[in-house]
Amino acid sequence: MRPMLASKGSHVPTGSAWVHEVKWDGVRVLAEVADGRLRLWSRNENEITAAYPELRGLADLGRDVLLDGELVAFTDGVPRFSAIADRMHVRNVRRAQELSRVNPVTLLVFDLLRLDGEDVMGRPLSERRALLESLGVQGPSWQVPATYGDGRMLLDATEQQGLEGIVSKKLSSRYHPGRRTESWLKFPHRHTGSYVVGGWRLETDSDTRIGAVLVGEPTGEGLAYRGRVGSGIAGRTGQRLLEVLGPLAADASPFCDEVPKVDALGTTWVRPEVVVEVASLGLTPGLRLRQPSYLGTRADLAPADLEVRGG
Repeated sequence: MRPMLASKGSHVPTGSAWVHEVKWDGVRVLAEVADGRLRLWSRNENEITAAYPELRGLADLGRDVLLDGELVAFTDGVPRFSAIADRMHVRNVRRAQELSRVNPVTLLVFDLLRLDGEDVMGRPLSERRALLESLGVQGPSWQVPATYGDGRMLLDATEQQGLEGIVSKKLSSRYHPGRRTESWLKFPHRHTGSYVVGGWRLETDSDTRIGAVLVGEPTGEGLAYRGRVGSGIAGRTGQRLLEVLGPLAADASPFCDEVPKVDALGTTWVRPEVVVEVASLGLTPGLRLRQPSYLGTRADLAPADLEVRGG
């Protein structure tokens, strides 16, 4: 099952019909506890339990539950996707155990989808949240963060604290798996986004080191080119990225629009199957990423999971 998704909002809603939460910069997961066993599922329905051994104790909750939440890792006390990016790809049990000690994650739970065998997704958020808070989901690596009635205040506070933003949710909303809904609205502060890799280039004067990737975003016309991303790709990061992209080599550009010659020169095109997270200062008037920086690959996302923009 895929989680319910929020739409981008234009203004923070007010009034008692809405509740507001911090938007966490991490990895969305569904956490299932049944028969004393924990299983974690990514947004694209892959099981990722082995990657996060520090969450094993959640299996002792003593209830049959399906939870929706976000896995976060902290840098200087602030959740950052770049801090959790390396954890996403680990499947070796020993390596995952080592990383759990030096770069631990926390599961922040914000919704309840099943309780003791009963599907509660058809209940309003107000009821699901009350049930969730009654469960005592509080441990060394998991918690239920607070909600707030004043969204504008929370938006200002999260900006001051360097957090990603907020999500506003209608208290009457039912949970619709896999659907993007305007009953949940997101308001991010930072310009980060998920993009599809369409090609890569070697580092200058190197035959082995990747120097940049060419990325785009899905539109009604196809994969639209959004620019070349080189910052943040170096050393082991570039090596791992090349291992992922190397087998996907293609004969032609996957972008629906023309890639400038200065970017296309020396590029190895790839099948558009890999999603990466990129920070930037937004888009230029020509719809190119401004000062983009690579944060990591999104093993939890496929291109089909990305929101389609206008052509």
